Amino acid sequence: MIHEKKLLWPGREDVSLTTYVLDDSQEMLAGKARPAVIVCPGGAYLSCSDREGEPVALRFNAMGYHAFVLRYSVYSENKGGMLFGGDKDAQAKPWLTHPAPMRDIARAMLEIRAHAAEWKVDMEKIALCGFSAGAHNCAMYSVYWDKPVMREPFDVEAEALRPAATILGYTLSDYCFMEQAAGGSEDPMARGLFEMSNLAFTGQRRPGPELLEAISPARLVTKATPPMFLWATAGDRLVPVQHSTLMATALANAGVPFEMHIFEQGDHGLALADQSTAHDVGQLNPDAARWAGLCQAWLEKRFALNLPQEAGW
Repeated sequence: MIHEKKLLWPGREDVSLTTYVLDDSQEMLAGKARPAVIVCPGGAYLSCSDREGEPVALRFNAMGYHAFVLRYSVYSENKGGMLFGGDKDAQAKPWLTHPAPMRDIARAMLEIRAHAAEWKVDMEKIALCGFSAGAHNCAMYSVYWDKPVMREPFDVEAEALRPAATILGYTLSDYCFMEQAAGGSEDPMARGLFEMSNLAFTGQRRPGPELLEAISPARLVTKATPPMFLWATAGDRLVPVQHSTLMATALANAGVPFEMHIFEQGDHGLALADQSTAHDVGQLNPDAARWAGLCQAWLEKRFALNLPQEAGW
């Protein structure tokens, strides 16, 4: 395996792409390119979760795909650990706010393209996989990848940035809805987290209607949006399940293929929902853990490996 950490921007150590590139072998694909998945951990745009990074990449490796973990622009500047809670004295960091996180995905896509021959990556089959805020970032990229805001900073054609599929775990998809839900919460901890996350992502604690609309991917789906796999739990107390159903409805209205699984029980942040990503027993959920196998079956409809019909010994 090629396993290395690559910094994506000059002079910055906070945005990085860690590679989990499978070795080639004459006993397997014998030089043929493999599909790949870029994993974006969650963390409320305050940090990037370790639980939603490497273990998930290794799971996609086990499916036969190259994998990459992207640590994108977040308020903590990826200095380690989780960062949550409201800090009334916190100030915006403009170089980290929207559209920086989704442009980090574009930069990762171009880095993989630059090494595609060396790493044997099929650039026609690159999926994005995100969780929570990372899922929101992937959803944002999925509706903006062909827009000038993405193409112009890199001076590339849109096709160089096209994702083939997107996987969203307990995503946040509609900030207008979130303002009504979490934003109106009477829970001071939820309110503080919501405002701090807003500050981290938008530079404002209470963004106005126009900005809320612009960062709500469920409201921006078009026919150019890639096929999606969505999963969430109805018991999520942090990001309401409606974010997934709203996205599914938008995809259906636009005629974009999708598959969605809503599991009845389970709180926010389950990751793989098994012991490979669990911090405590509350993060073990055998029912929700089925999402990875369901996702594998969904991906194989699009990312089936280029295997011969016979062994040809």
